[in-house]
Amino acid sequence: MITTRNSHTAPIWLHLFLATASLYFAAASSAGEITRYPLPNKSTFPIAQAVEVSAGTTIIYHSGTVPGPAKPDAERYSNEFWGNTEAQALSCFSRMQASFDKLGVSYKDVIKMTVFLVGVPEQQGRMDFSGFMNAYTKYFGTSEQPNLPARSAVQVAGLAAPGMLVEIEVILARPDK
Repeated sequence: MITTRNSHTAPIWLHLFLATASLYFAAASSAGEITRYPLPNKSTFPIAQAVEVSAGTTIIYHSGTVPGPAKPDAERYSNEFWGNTEAQALSCFSRMQASFDKLGVSYKDVIKMTVFLVGVPEQQGRMDFSGFMNAYTKYFGTSEQPNLPARSAVQVAGLAAPGMLVEIEVILARPDK
């Protein structure tokens, strides 16, 4: 035990204990706060301008998720095999849900999303953003799940397999208990 020789002060261990306890309780009182900032000008577009995460929150960096085949018996890597942008995005979201279940999180915990889209001939080589949004709005900005992530969507030349049009990567925040 470490103590001081001056009779007017408490032992050093007591000072350390009190300092540690006050830090713990200060952190616990603000643990797990997530603030989502809406887009400006009352925009109804279903993403957040920014998301702020306080101390006391576990951050999970989830790898990109690609779709599964829409029709596994179709010619491998064909449009029929994978499906269109909307079908592939729905497949990605479904596959992410299975992973989230194992991690103990849900779509309400997604704070940041990056979407990689490949251009399609039907859009003169541009990404099918509306096809992606048709799938996205089934998971975000609904009355059941109103939490919106900060999000970027970018067009890329290609993904891991020929014919894949969508890959979605997310960051999640789960308040500590």
